[in-house]
Amino acid sequence: MNCFARTLARLAGTRPSRLASVSMLSVLVGLIFATPSGAVVKTVGETTVGLQPRSEAVAAPSAGFSNNEGNAVVHGASVYAVYWDPGAWFHHEWVANVDGFLQDLGASSGEPNTIFAALGQYRDRSNAPATDQFVYKGSYSDTAPYPEEKCTDPEPLELGQLTCLTDAQVREQLQSFIAVHGTEKGMHAIYYVLTPPGVAVCLDEASTHCSDYSLTEEELEEGVRKSASYDNSFCSYHGAINPDKATEGDGNTILYATVPWSAGYEGHPWDFWAGKSMAGQAYDCQDGGYYPSEGSTKHEHAKELGKVEREHYEQATPEEKEKELAARKLEGPHIEEPNQDPEVKEEGDFASGLSDVLINQIAVEQANIVTDPMLTSWQTGTGLEATDECRDSFGSFVAPSAIEGGVTANPQTEAGTLSNVVMNGHHYYINNVLNLGEPHSAQCVGGVALVPRFTSPNPVNSGELVDFDGMESTVGEAKGVVFGAGGVPSTTYATFDWSFGDGSEVKGYAPGAPICEEPWLSPCAASAFHAYQYGGEYTVTLTITDVAGNVARVSHTVTVDGPPPPSPSSSGPGVAASAGPGKSTASTNVPTPVASAQILSRSVRSAAHKGLVVGYAVNEQVAGRFEVLLGRSQAQSLRIGGAAAAGLPAGTPAQVVIAKAILVTTKGGHSTIDIRFSKALAAKLAKAHKLTLMVRLIVKSAASSNPAAATAVLNRVTLPH
Repeated sequence: MNCFARTLARLAGTRPSRLASVSMLSVLVGLIFATPSGAVVKTVGETTVGLQPRSEAVAAPSAGFSNNEGNAVVHGASVYAVYWDPGAWFHHEWVANVDGFLQDLGASSGEPNTIFAALGQYRDRSNAPATDQFVYKGSYSDTAPYPEEKCTDPEPLELGQLTCLTDAQVREQLQSFIAVHGTEKGMHAIYYVLTPPGVAVCLDEASTHCSDYSLTEEELEEGVRKSASYDNSFCSYHGAINPDKATEGDGNTILYATVPWSAGYEGHPWDFWAGKSMAGQAYDCQDGGYYPSEGSTKHEHAKELGKVEREHYEQATPEEKEKELAARKLEGPHIEEPNQDPEVKEEGDFASGLSDVLINQIAVEQANIVTDPMLTSWQTGTGLEATDECRDSFGSFVAPSAIEGGVTANPQTEAGTLSNVVMNGHHYYINNVLNLGEPHSAQCVGGVALVPRFTSPNPVNSGELVDFDGMESTVGEAKGVVFGAGGVPSTTYATFDWSFGDGSEVKGYAPGAPICEEPWLSPCAASAFHAYQYGGEYTVTLTITDVAGNVARVSHTVTVDGPPPPSPSSSGPGVAASAGPGKSTASTNVPTPVASAQILSRSVRSAAHKGLVVGYAVNEQVAGRFEVLLGRSQAQSLRIGGAAAAGLPAGTPAQVVIAKAILVTTKGGHSTIDIRFSKALAAKLAKAHKLTLMVRLIVKSAASSNPAAATAVLNRVTLPH
């Protein structure tokens, strides 16, 4: 006997009347505007869980979201689903949809278009990111009988309650399941325990916090939800079974989430026998009954009735009133089922898409578990987790047009078809996650924005200094948190890495990073100057790595007009730039080193009094020198003398050398150097309203005795006073 047949066999009496007076219209609209309590990491008795309560209009994301102690996040996850369902009350269609989502979760790991791509910005003291890589290990229908009831369902189904389970009973059964079947434990395994319709779950035996809730007759009449039962109800929760009481978890820890039936009964025969509070309220566990394009600022609601329309309704027959109420209900708040089927399926009803509500709960718990597994990591001071501050946010700032489907509810399913993410070719409707790295106001994201862009300069002549501007790029995860020695948090930023195709590279932080304002080990490199010594075609590649560890790159070809690199036999003495990656212009085959240099000082005053700060990078052990160059015309106006700089690229204005510094390294790497000026020279430089300086770095591999096997790089900057 299938589920539908079993349902019919249990139904008794006459189908309840769906007729209502006009006062029911106010209930349909009034229930939308309730405001339950906030989502928090909550302790009830001896149980502490990350609770996902029913929906509310959550305030703007809090600036207090942090993990100052660097407590554990999940670095890799195997995912299991356990359907505790001895009576086989789950539609096989629901099981197939949920299992399919978990499989898609694994198949789409690392893709930028889901909320999970943003999780890498959440780290712990190890500085390893929270994972967005998931492995679906399969699902299991657990037929172990339910234990004796120790809690009371606040609103049982009118056709007969199946049972009520406490969190302690869920934990006990999960531990037994793992022991019997030998599945894995530890901080890399996540279990989802799902219970079917008619099975309530409560955190305590007193039934103060349950997956169901009740409303008084007064609340129903006034169209409000203000009872403690409603405020304390939840859609799902996650916790940790920690027998060893390990602060960071250990090999015996079991990470789990409980997902009771929170999808309502629209399109299901039980819709007519569900409790007075529960029927039609599943949107509380999905998008809260808000227009997705408006976030949590505008509710779905039926069109207001005018005087004539109300009079017409009051004079209508019971059948006409029922039809009118049914139509208005479709205009009000309702769930979204991107996987619904408006045709009658194998179970004989229209309820196959109800599993989409459960799928959203699993996605929410997955994000919260990997960022706050032991309930001590990434939270606000009030316990809000990574998805809580973005409750009811489904829009995508990565791709604003990503929301597909229709918001209008289907008469059979009483659900819309909206989706905001495609995973492995399938559509889902998933709540957004808080983004620490977004530098602007859009802090709730449905994916990661990372699009590197730059435009190649043209025409380019050999010896000419040209600029490559990566500020055309989109980097959503530009700022994040990194933990230093002792677990002290500090801010880190996305990095830009330029490869100019001639063996030269520049790597540094994204613009706007405060570390770019002062001397730092790595330069700011969203924009970078470069000069090619020889003509030819070069492939320039920009690689951006955001703070979540996502990487994207783009390449363009640059054509340089000028003499070709000299052949090995024609190379003469003097300094030569690299003729290409790993190639030498010298008469031997000793590779020239790869080097870069960039002036980091931000003002004339700073350079004059503290020295010119130059960041540099080399790929091997080198020896060489820095030269600070000043245009001859400006040097003359400041009464500064110096030797003429020789060997500059063609077209470079005449320069004089005003300072030098020696560079000797023991290995490749990057660092900074302060090039100090004499007191007299500093006084003259300080008089300049602005100063255009060049720094030339000339280095030779320590492994080569050939003076031609050297690299010279130039960097130019104009400093304000």
